[in-house]
Amino acid sequence: MSGRTTKMNARVWPVGTMVVTLREVEPGDGGRARPKGACGVIVKSPEDPDGIYRIGFPDGGEFNVAAKSLDILKHYQQGELANVEAVAQSHKLYDRIHYKCVVGSRAYGLDHAESDTDLRGFYLAPAKLHWSLFGTPEQLQRPESDECYWELEKFLKLALKANPNVLECLYTPLVRVKTEIAAELLEMREIFLSRLIYQTYNRYVMSQFKSMSKKREKGEDPNTKHAMHLVRLMLSGIKILEEGFVPVRVDEALEKKLLEIKHGERDFEEVDAWRIELHETFDEAFAESDLPDRPDYMAANDFLLRARRWAAENDPA
Repeated sequence: MSGRTTKMNARVWPVGTMVVTLREVEPGDGGRARPKGACGVIVKSPEDPDGIYRIGFPDGGEFNVAAKSLDILKHYQQGELANVEAVAQSHKLYDRIHYKCVVGSRAYGLDHAESDTDLRGFYLAPAKLHWSLFGTPEQLQRPESDECYWELEKFLKLALKANPNVLECLYTPLVRVKTEIAAELLEMREIFLSRLIYQTYNRYVMSQFKSMSKKREKGEDPNTKHAMHLVRLMLSGIKILEEGFVPVRVDEALEKKLLEIKHGERDFEEVDAWRIELHETFDEAFAESDLPDRPDYMAANDFLLRARRWAAENDPA
């Protein structure tokens, strides 16, 4: 989703976003003031999420308005229904996290003393929230502590689509919280592995390297950390197709080569050439893989229904 949803997860709203004023605002040129609740559209965005936006109003007027005096119109109209953090706090959703694990560099063995600890997992919303107007937030996020937890249904759907982040959640050796429900899911995690991994991983890596190449043409230096993780992702995808298991921690030989990419010790052309070779190996692994064409949707659905029944019977609040 584009734009900014909360102060914790601030983003610059793009040009064309419909907004509403949260207080009376006056133009700097002495023109007509706009009352609280006036609608407009962003015609120029700042670089800073808390900066000054250029807003065009329905009558043709146009002037600068501070971000703190604006909200996205859609969010404003939804009111409390759109306040994910308020819903999370009022229903104690962070207390309903059934699975919490460490992913990212620390799980891969590519970390250093100052590396972030990325925490991911899933929570199970109470039945009451499903039946309410508020609905269940698809994810809970605490950017300041690098935490993100998906609601179980969203987590399962992402896993079925071979989302790399979620698949690695199911296979990381670094687990912080694991309830009986989470343990049951980990016991059946192989149901999510399918040949869809080939399409998902390939598409993402190709698009990201294409984007980096375009930035280099404009004189921008490539993000070496991101390049490292893209290569690691290709290596992981190949192993999944070959062995039916998601490798998370890399071995020492690969660790050395990947860290050389991260630290900029290998030219981009060399990294890109390796990436192309890995695509060819990926093709071969795909052709010979014993994984099914699709994941086991019914098994995942049956698990979700069991979890929902448990929530209705044991966690109705």
